[in-house]
Amino acid sequence: MAGCLDESTCNKLDSLSRHCFLPLTESIPIPSSPRTISKAINALLLLCAGIFFALHAVHLTADFPNHSPWMDWAKYTDEGWYGDAAIRHYQRGSWYVAGDFNPAAALPVWPVLELLVFRFTGVSLSAARGLTVGIFGLILLTSYFLVRRWQGVSGSYAPAIAVLLLAVSPFCYVFTRMAILEPLLILFMLLTLLAISGLAQPRIGLRRYLLVVAIGILLPLMILTKTTAVFLFPAIAWLLWVSLDCQWHRFLRFAIPALAIAGGLWLSYFALFVRPHFLEDYRYLFSANAYTGITVATFWSVLSDTIRDGRWMGNVLYPAGLAIILIGIVRLRRRISPLAVSLLLWAAGYTSFLAYHNNLQPRYYLVLAIPLTLLVTILLNDVVHSFRHSSVSLRTIVRTAAVVALIAIALPDALQTLQYVRKPEYTFRQAAEKVRQVIASTPSQSPLMLSISGSDLSLMTGLPSICDDFGTMELAQRVATYRPGWYVAWNQVDDDKMDALTPLFHLQRVAAFPAMDDPERNLLIVYRLDPPVPTPEPQRKRKPVPRLLRTKMGQQPSVIQLEH
Repeated sequence: MAGCLDESTCNKLDSLSRHCFLPLTESIPIPSSPRTISKAINALLLLCAGIFFALHAVHLTADFPNHSPWMDWAKYTDEGWYGDAAIRHYQRGSWYVAGDFNPAAALPVWPVLELLVFRFTGVSLSAARGLTVGIFGLILLTSYFLVRRWQGVSGSYAPAIAVLLLAVSPFCYVFTRMAILEPLLILFMLLTLLAISGLAQPRIGLRRYLLVVAIGILLPLMILTKTTAVFLFPAIAWLLWVSLDCQWHRFLRFAIPALAIAGGLWLSYFALFVRPHFLEDYRYLFSANAYTGITVATFWSVLSDTIRDGRWMGNVLYPAGLAIILIGIVRLRRRISPLAVSLLLWAAGYTSFLAYHNNLQPRYYLVLAIPLTLLVTILLNDVVHSFRHSSVSLRTIVRTAAVVALIAIALPDALQTLQYVRKPEYTFRQAAEKVRQVIASTPSQSPLMLSISGSDLSLMTGLPSICDDFGTMELAQRVATYRPGWYVAWNQVDDDKMDALTPLFHLQRVAAFPAMDDPERNLLIVYRLDPPVPTPEPQRKRKPVPRLLRTKMGQQPSVIQLEH
């Protein structure tokens, strides 16, 4: 291998790759000039990441990109559903609508944050999405400090590259611009890992106990953001164990207080708020999202689908990431970074939830995309670092291959993200505005909408709504209780909805507006719910008397004659 290039050329290429591509995290002091170059390149990477992050805030009210690889139902419903408590608080004066879908009973953290934002901005789609874009910014910032904490002596580009890959990802772009639960869950998870990482530092005194308190607060915040956070706890436990030198007495000394704080906060919320007032709504959230049917017979097919659908995270990132992870495990063996192991457990834990739940929606994979991206960067950096004692030419080849891999991941992602930024569409937003105009044109009719997308429409228009799909009351009872004035359906009225509405209303179709790209949900139809039209009772028709039996008065035979 060393004979392929002359010594002078190898030295030049090695210097170039060391200082311009992916420097190793070596403990040897870097000379002042290369250190300056390293800082400049780090700054350039972070600047590019900052530019792409800023693009997330452009066209906030645009549709989820049409004709994208991700056909996710959340783009019609979830932004409204999980912020409904905040929306209703400002529109109705109360966050709770008895019998309707009230997920805030079990998942209050996100609507509380939206409530704080709406206090200053009013209820709007742009405000809700601006909040989640801000959360993505904190995800990038936390990821940078987390990777730097475990990887980063001066001169390492791993933290900046990790942030850049996340910022340019089109998958992250489309889902971190939606006001859904996953970005906030990811942020809390990263903050928990960062707090645990602080425990590994020596001589931090009182600060160590403050970090334990922070961990104890973050754990229930994760659960109350999205209950699937429990699948991430093994990754948290592992990093805590390693950060405390794998010593049981130290681990228990800090883990028990953290768990006590977390358990106390969650139990207090449940005992004081949920159990006496909203236990039915709390239980309903779990029954509505119940286990969906993986069996021994379907185990391998479900697992195969779960792994295959990981390509949603990136057609290059996903296969390249799996390859880098495999190479890293084989090459590094016991020298794998503790953070890398924790990220592996994070990905494995949430993958097990996806397979168990067997409802493979693309948005769920966002919780996997973040650790996978960080893991790829960390392992790639560690693999390159493991060749530091090899020949100059081999080091050059390895570093160049690493750079090529990073460019192959980042460049197509960046181009796709720019394409989405350049061509926004507003079909759903425009349809919602037209629905508002139709309803406003009939002031005598109740403005209350019944729709599976009602909460999204409320977020965009300010009109009140109830859900036609989820709720603790049966739909017929809910409709009879709240008497909506309008029904807004996608493409057609399903039989169960018609059965619940027709005893009380006559559905009068008044408008239809094209929106989005799903063949099953691309036409938003507005029905006015009028009183039922009374149907006249059918009159009995007198049967005509046969001509031979017709007689005049007095010609009828007597009874006696008839008897004869």
